[in-house]
Amino acid sequence: MADAHIDGDPALLLRDFVNTFDTESAADDIATPGALAGWLAERGLVPEGTRADEHDLRTAVALREGLREAMSAHHGPREAGFPDALEDALAALPLRVTLTGPRPALVPLDPPGTAAGLARLAAAIMESVAAGTWPRLKVCQEDTCRWAFLDTSKNRSRAWCSMSVCGNRTKTRAYRARRRPRA
Repeated sequence: MADAHIDGDPALLLRDFVNTFDTESAADDIATPGALAGWLAERGLVPEGTRADEHDLRTAVALREGLREAMSAHHGPREAGFPDALEDALAALPLRVTLTGPRPALVPLDPPGTAAGLARLAAAIMESVAAGTWPRLKVCQEDTCRWAFLDTSKNRSRAWCSMSVCGNRTKTRAYRARRRPRA
């Protein structure tokens, strides 16, 4: 199967994958093996009709939450390595390095099934690194949100997914805390 997402922005694919779980409402777009297979198929990462199982779902959730943790680290002054949970999820996927093309790349082996789609997501990490968008993938610093976003600010300093919602919540709480009388 061709990598359908290559024509699109790999960073946006990764952002959308992390955002399959909304921490604020606890809504999970890939809560079942069938939902996972459907999500991957909608994005051209697996053929229609591909089936997933509980193992695929556990791998996908580990990959998603590992990516969320790695994106959270992009707010810091130094780039951190991949979290252990993400490393473990990546190690379970059928991937290889290829030296064809303009630069080395991580590509999925094409085994049948959901593992191939998850491997395509992992390959998108390296595509995002190569495109320079990986460090711009961040997670909202509002604890109740944790939504992934692509920081397009010139100085890469964006902290919230939305200044009008999450930024406002954070600043309002800080203001109220400063205004509260000391006990």
